[in-house]
Amino acid sequence: MLIATNGRGHQLKRPTKPAVGTMLANLRRGNEYLILERQDEEREGDWYIQVWFRDNNTYQLEYRDGVPSEHYQTLTVSQEKVLQALLGWMLDKPNWREGFMWNSIGHMFPPVPDGEDEPTT
Repeated sequence: MLIATNGRGHQLKRPTKPAVGTMLANLRRGNEYLILERQDEEREGDWYIQVWFRDNNTYQLEYRDGVPSEHYQTLTVSQEKVLQALLGWMLDKPNWREGFMWNSIGHMFPPVPDGEDEPTT
């Protein structure tokens, strides 16, 4: 199941494309981030994409593919590019990462010891 969460803690299960667009457009001080998370009992790990609207009016976009070592980040000033990435990820489109220069930041997250759950972002 897909869940969208914003910086105010509002959660929306199974968000629609218009709902994600509205949540992104409403990012501002006090509501700086949006997370789309896939929760699937058959898939282990954390699967999400998140965006943080920074004080300098840029968007910090990150995604994780299951494990901390597969965590990537990019920056952009384009809300439209962020929306296309969020929707592409949400719909499992294969080319949603295109148009960005992604940096691996997996080294910033230590591996979780076996038997322990990793806290969600």
